[in-house]
Amino acid sequence: MRIHIARVLAVLAAVLALLLAPGMTAPSPAVAQPGEAAADVWNPPANLVQPLGEVWNHVSSTYPDLYGFRNYGWDQIMANRGSVNYCVRWESDTPVSAALRDQIHAALKKQFGKWMAAMVDNGAGTNAWPYTSVPVNIVGWAVKNRSTLQWTDDSVDIYTNLLDGGGAPQCAPDCGRFFHQDGNYSRCPGGAARHYDQSLWLTEGFQGGAGGDWGQRVGRAYFTGALAQENIHIYLHEVGHTFGLDDFYDWSPTGQCCFVMKAGSATQITEFDKWMFRDFWRHVKYRYGL
Repeated sequence: MRIHIARVLAVLAAVLALLLAPGMTAPSPAVAQPGEAAADVWNPPANLVQPLGEVWNHVSSTYPDLYGFRNYGWDQIMANRGSVNYCVRWESDTPVSAALRDQIHAALKKQFGKWMAAMVDNGAGTNAWPYTSVPVNIVGWAVKNRSTLQWTDDSVDIYTNLLDGGGAPQCAPDCGRFFHQDGNYSRCPGGAARHYDQSLWLTEGFQGGAGGDWGQRVGRAYFTGALAQENIHIYLHEVGHTFGLDDFYDWSPTGQCCFVMKAGSATQITEFDKWMFRDFWRHVKYRYGL
């Protein structure tokens, strides 16, 4: 059987012309499902595009293991499927009533929630973030002397006489994600449900703050004295570090003078903070298949 090449080419040309006729398109090998394109939209305000780029370039060039590190706050929430567990380290002899305990818990939930709200504000910048809210569970307290805690209910686990290398009370390492990033809490008395991802470490006489994947540390008097405030800004700054945000001690992104991650320049999370937060998520979400 003889094949006429010219005739075959003519047929193929006719088929292609039909496919590309007005109102018709050539088939695509992969068609995005409804909602996928919207989820991936990245649309910061025009005046923030340059400073956000500067921030990410700085992070990329200064973090030693930016993408290899696997215990950002993002990793913790995703491992828990949308929640975070806290344990309170009370490094003080100041008594804690049940009422004060509950006020601390309420303030912690409210303040942490301010960062989480940035991921769903008006639907902007979510970039495939899968949760509309992130519940905060306080599962334990650590203290040197049980008598400091003036309640008898069993609403939280209580750890006594567990001290770190500096002599500060700590929650059981067997229950801590910092110590078990593989998610194995088999030696935690309460199991995975009672594990803690972060610690709120309140230290008597401590000035300033510190934050990381392990949690946040601020002064005991500062935090309890700010319970009625709308923004506990030192704590908010340290939570930013838990999620990977940087400090800005020696430089400022173009056009940005004042934001909570630039210590001392703002007392609340600003729009620039929110977009930096969303941008960090945008660069690490791939690890969850999003």
